[in-house]
Parts: sequence; C-alpha cells; structure tokens
Amino acid sequence: EDYAKAEADATKAIEADGRDVKALFRRSQALQQLGRLDQAVGDLQRCVSLEPRNEALQEALRALGSSMHEKMKTMSCTDSKVQQMFQILLDPKEEDADKKQKAVQNLIVLAREEAGAEKIFQSDGVRLLTQLLDTAKADLMLAALRTLVGLCSGHRSRTSAILAELGAPRLSAVLGVEHEQVSLAACNLLHVMFDSLKEGLQKDFRGKEDAVVLDSSRDLKLLIKHLLELLALEGASAHGRDNALNLLIKVVPRKSPKETNNSMSLWVIDQGLKKILEVGSTVCGSPGSLPVTENSRMSASVLLSKLYEDLKCDAERENFHHLCEDYVRGWFEGHELLGKLRAIQTVSCLLQGPLDAGNRVLELEGIMDSVLSLCASVCEAHQLVAVEALIHAADKAKRASFITANGVSLLKEIYKHSERDSIRIRALVGLCKLGSAGGTDFSMKQFAEGSTMKLAKQCRKWLCNEAIDAGTRRWAVEGLAYLTFDADVKEEFVEDKAAMQAMFHLAKSEDRSVLYAVASTLVNCTNSYDHEEPDPQMLELAKYAKQHIPEQHPKDKPEFVKRRGGKLLMAGVVSALACMVKSENPALTNSCRELISRVFLALVEEAEDRGGVVAQGGGKALIPLSLEGTEVGQTKAAQALAKITITSNPEMAFPGERIYEVVRPLVSLLHLQRTGLENFEGLMALTNLAGISERLRQKILKERAVPMIEGYMFEEHELIRLAATECMCNMAMSKEVQELFLAEGSDRLKLMVLYSGEEDEKLRRAASGTLAMLTALHPPICKRIPQVTVHWLEILQALL
Repeated sequence: EDYAKAEADATKAIEADGRDVKALFRRSQALQQLGRLDQAVGDLQRCVSLEPRNEALQEALRALGSSMHEKMKTMSCTDSKVQQMFQILLDPKEEDADKKQKAVQNLIVLAREEAGAEKIFQSDGVRLLTQLLDTAKADLMLAALRTLVGLCSGHRSRTSAILAELGAPRLSAVLGVEHEQVSLAACNLLHVMFDSLKEGLQKDFRGKEDAVVLDSSRDLKLLIKHLLELLALEGASAHGRDNALNLLIKVVPRKSPKETNNSMSLWVIDQGLKKILEVGSTVCGSPGSLPVTENSRMSASVLLSKLYEDLKCDAERENFHHLCEDYVRGWFEGHELLGKLRAIQTVSCLLQGPLDAGNRVLELEGIMDSVLSLCASVCEAHQLVAVEALIHAADKAKRASFITANGVSLLKEIYKHSERDSIRIRALVGLCKLGSAGGTDFSMKQFAEGSTMKLAKQCRKWLCNEAIDAGTRRWAVEGLAYLTFDADVKEEFVEDKAAMQAMFHLAKSEDRSVLYAVASTLVNCTNSYDHEEPDPQMLELAKYAKQHIPEQHPKDKPEFVKRRGGKLLMAGVVSALACMVKSENPALTNSCRELISRVFLALVEEAEDRGGVVAQGGGKALIPLSLEGTEVGQTKAAQALAKITITSNPEMAFPGERIYEVVRPLVSLLHLQRTGLENFEGLMALTNLAGISERLRQKILKERAVPMIEGYMFEEHELIRLAATECMCNMAMSKEVQELFLAEGSDRLKLMVLYSGEEDEKLRRAASGTLAMLTALHPPICKRIPQVTVHWLEILQALL
C-alpha cells in the first residue's frame, strides 16, 4: 500500500511504453488512493481508448466518475461548512450547546483527512483557531488543539506556518494552564509538531512541498527553549510542568546510538540543565517553591539520565558534572537552611537519574555531613529531604558501609522515636537498603538475625494501611524491594495476600514512581535475576585461599521459587504487570521494562500456569515489552511469548491481528547470539504459527526467518535440529519455500531425503513429512529426488 512509490514506478513504465495498459491502470489506482482523482480519470480514459472492449476498465471508469462527482459536491459544501462551523463557535450570542458540540466534532473529523485539513488551512482556519484558543474556555480550547493536531500531522510546511502564526510563547502558555485536559491536549499537539518538523516529509505531496524547503532546526530549538522556560516559570501549573518534562524526554535524546548527531542534547544541557534541576530540587511546601506533582521529580531524574546517556565523550560529561556541581554549590553556600535543603534535594534527584553525576556532587565538601545532621532536624519537611537523600546515597556498597558506620544508629533513632509515619517509613527504607547490601548472599548479614524480618513486617503493615497517603506507602514498597533479597522475607510476603494486593493496587495508581520498586520486589520473589553457577574448581581454590564465597539461601531452591510464583499468580500479579506496561510514563524506563519481562518469563515457566497468564492479559502486555527496551528485556519477553505459543493455541492466546505482531519477537530468538534454549523455543513457536495460515507463513518469510531456520537444520544439538526441520516442514506449504528446494546448486532437497533415513524417529517423521508435502504440492520436485542421492530408494523403502 505504498501508493506514492507505486505511482512513481508505473510512471517509469509508461515512459518506456506509453501504450502499457497495465501500467496506466495501476497508476490510476495509485492516484485514486493519493486523492488525485482528476489525473486518475485521465489515465483510465487512455486505458479505455487502448482497449475499448475491456468491460472491467469501463466499469472502473464509471465508478471513478461518480466518486469524482461526489467529491466535487462535498468540496464545494466543505468550504461553506468550515466557515459555518467557525461562525457557530466564535459567535458569543450562540447559546445552543448541542450545536456547538456538533461543530466541534465536525471540525476535528475534517482535520483528520488530508483534503479537509488543507481546506481549513486555506480558509484562514489557523487565525480562527487562534481566536478559539484565546477564549480561555476549556471545551473550545480542546476543540482548537485537537483540530490543530490534524492539521500538523505529518505535514512539515503546514506545521511551520502554524507555529509562525500561533507563536511558541502562546503554545507553551497553553501547556502551562491549570486545566489538566487542556494541558494534555497541548502536550499532544506539541509532540505531533515535533514529529512533523523532525521527520520532514513523510507523505508525498508533489510540487506543493518541494517548493518550500525549510530548515526546521530553528523551529525545534524555539519550541524547546519555551518548554525549558516553562519548567522554571512560577505561574505554570504542576501538570503543565510534568507534560513539558515528558515531552523533552521524548523529543530531545537520540532515538538510537546509530544517529551520530547529539547536538540537541548538548544544546539543552547548555541552555536548560539548571532549569531542569530547578524542578528536581523543589522542596514541597517550602516558601517560593514551584508547584509540582508527585511524578515531577521522577520525570526530572529520567530526563537528566537520558541527557547524560546521550553524551558521547568525556569532555561533554565533564561539562555536565561542572554545571551540576555549580548549581548545588550555588544553593549550598549562599543561602541558609533552605539553600542547603535544595542542594540536598538536587543530590537526591541526580542519584535517581545520572548516578555518576549524583556521586560526584555527593563528594563535594560538607554535603554528606549536612545530610547526616539534617536527619536529626525537628522540622518534618527537612527531615524528609535528608532521609531520602541518605537512602539514595546508600546505592553504592562502599558508601553504604560508610553510612552503616555513621548513619545506622541515626536512622534507628528516627525509626524508633519519630512521631510521624512519613519519616519513620523512610528511615525504615534506609535501614532496609543498608541491611540488604549483601544482596542474595546468605552469609553476608548486615544486621542481627531476625531484624530484617521485623523490618519487612513493618513494611507490610504500612503497605496495607489505607489511612496513610500513597506517596508514603510507596516507600514501603521501596523497603520491600531491598528486603526481598532475603528468602525468608520473600516467603512471608507471598503468604500475606493483603500486602500483595495492596502493592498491586499501588502499581495501578496514578503515582508512577513506584513502578521500579514493585518490579524489583517481584523479580526478587520470583528469583528471575541472573545468577551464574560458580565453577566447582574455582570454589575449591577460593576456599583454599580463604576468599569469601557467596552462599545460597536454603529457601531459594527451585521448589520454593515455584511455589512463590503460584501464590503471586493467585493474587493477580499479571493484571498489575499489564497495567504497569500500559502506562505512558517516563518512570517506565527501559530497565524497568526489563524487570517486568523477567517476572513474566518466570511466571510462564510452568506450562500449566500459561493459560492463566494469557487470560489476565499477559500475552497482550508481552508484545510491546518484546519490541522495545534493553536487549536482555526484549529477549526475555520474546522467550515468554515463545513459551506461551508452544503450549497454548496461538489463535486463542493472540486473537485477531495480534498474532501477526508475535512473529517478529519470535524470529529475534533465532539470532546466533541467543542461547540454545532460546533458539529451540523460538523454532518450536514458529512451527506452531507456520501451521496456522498462509498469511502467517508470509509474515515469517517477510521477517527473513527462512535462512535462519535452514541454518539450524545443520545444528549439532539434535533437539534444535529437529525443531528446525519441523518448522521447515510447516513452512514448505508456501510456494516461495517450495521454489527454494528446486534452486540449482542447493542441497536442501538432499538434506531432507537423507534426514528421512536418520535413526531419530521424530526427525525422520519431520523430514519425510516435508518430502510428502513438497511432492504433492510441487510435482517438479518428484523428478529431482532420484537425482540428489543414490540412496533415495532404500530410504523410502525403509520408511515403508
């Protein structure tokens, strides 16, 4: 359905031979789809004059003529309609709400079609839409913004013109309004504008677009500059600030490391790093602080992290560090207590984002001491800031041991004696984090026996307490994310159904900063982290050299892990995970996606659980996880999809069009760098899909899987070799694959004949099945079989 290219190809054919009816007919079809009906009619008329007796052509010409007539009618009527709609909307005396609603709907629908959008644009629509935006009535503003989305989608020159007319300041002002829906609609419009300016020409409008070649980087920078200014603007709403951060996360960093140009990130760091840190350093409730939501600081951390990852060399990173250090020093040295608080809050924000920058700033003189001294403050807000910073600082093991020496007694004091739950819960997380510095290593206990269990019990109690606000309960999940390294804690947690459901409820809530902690807790409970089996010889050497050897907890044995997975499934973990994947939020980072993929893979380990996972929406959630994220995360999600496809009916597990989306992740399991088990499961799953329909086989061919399947037919490992042969057996129903077996100089057919005489009965069955199918569907192959090997007759007789 690439009509623009179809038209170009047909034009070349017509240039070579002007009397080529097929090319003329094809071009008329393409022009019809591109909306250029007058030219399409011209081509069809030439076809009819060349072949006057062809009834199909005459019929097509009649149909096109009538649709032309319709279009002329609607166009003349669209003109007057556009004027009418704007009159209704801009008339202050118009009281009829239904009439206004209809006009709004019509405008939005019109703008979605190319012809309608062009009409609105030509008939002074942008000026009228600007008037709608200036009315400051929410419903009219929404209508204007949604119509503008239609006008800007995929059309660069129109987007530039609209931007010039509206002006970036007006757009950023609309983004910063108090009304949440309006702010979100403005965010959507800006995203569409960025895409159009970046992509330039996606659609092929000949002539119109080519005449206007614009340098859109100036427009992009202008928009981004206003977004950055909005971040530090006091009058902007909290939602507007969040939306601006989300937009910057989506549009500034490079999409992939293959793009070499990271100038946009460098420009944003120079122009706006301090403005982003303004949001990250906001202390809620302090005089003169910016209005923010509970997600703002997390979004600022994610944006800083993305910008930092986008840097290419040490000089660029050094500049980033200097800017951060200057900002923190500026607050820490010049202003009294409030300044110190903001400096510490900045450190927290950096530690949650670009860790290196956070660690550099922590090492500035006096910062760590201030954190420890502020932990003992009487003011709740100050204590909150300091305790959170201490928790984030304990991420590094060597610093954790410094804090264990200096801060544990302090945290215990706060935990035991503070009046406020919000402080106690954070102090508890600090203790949890320090207590789990040994990770899953059973022998490295930081605290006395049993105290981790007490901490976990308290976390679960707070988690289930509905009276405490969600922001504070989130910290209880953070605590569990650390404590669940201990298998005793895992066992108790999965027994406590109320705590599990409270956690799942939080995962589905508005506050998205809890996602990572929930995912970490689940990874720990299902033991789906990477653990390598140590080499026995190395263990002996280590014992001899008196080196420390990690020990596994007795309750981390497979039978315990399996039982825990079952309990989580009973408590409804899958619907919580599916909800987490759906969230369009910066907190759903790639590493968070990877954790969710790990949990899914652990949950589908047992064949009898897979039906339940699919029924609760697991299959649907795994597809996006397998298509974007870290490489490990994508592979784990693809492997989980393969397991589901192997044991359940794919048409039931992935209904409708979804089944075609599963093919690409499964093919990715066939790459050479994947493990043997992943190759094997990918082949088995593709075998099931290839047996369903020709359309699926075509999709597998399109993803270039056939050469990989053939490669695995030569594999040493007999199970992989068998799976590849079975997959080829199902693929052989496709005409393209049958042709491959006839190709000159290939040994494909010979291999199948020889495999039909192998010892392994399953391999023999798969290969001879392929031969039976090939000879039935493609008779020329019959002649070739006696030519490929002298043993062909013995092999077939043995089969008999």
